[in-house]
Amino acid sequence: MNGYVAARLAAEIRHLPEQLKRSLTWDQGVEMAGHARFSLSTDIPVNFCDPHSPWQRGSSENTNGLIREYLPKGIDLTCYSQSELNEIAASLNERPR
Repeated sequence: MNGYVAARLAAEIRHLPEQLKRSLTWDQGVEMAGHARFSLSTDIPVNFCDPHSPWQRGSSENTNGLIREYLPKGIDLTCYSQSELNEIAASLNERPR
């Protein structure tokens, strides 16, 4: 996670209910390179799954599939406004599970 991603994630995670802020589990992607900074600024520990072990993060794999319905892998997110991304998030969060 570069500095920008770490800062944005830390800012956005503060809006979650306390029971959802106990820890964060991430895969081995480069976007979490700044995980220590994130943990220091939020008091939320970051755990990592073993490489090539998607079953260790089942709910995130399911969420990724749902997100891909709106945002295909590799798409440039700078083409979307924050308002458009918020609409996608609201649609996903209001979806029956």
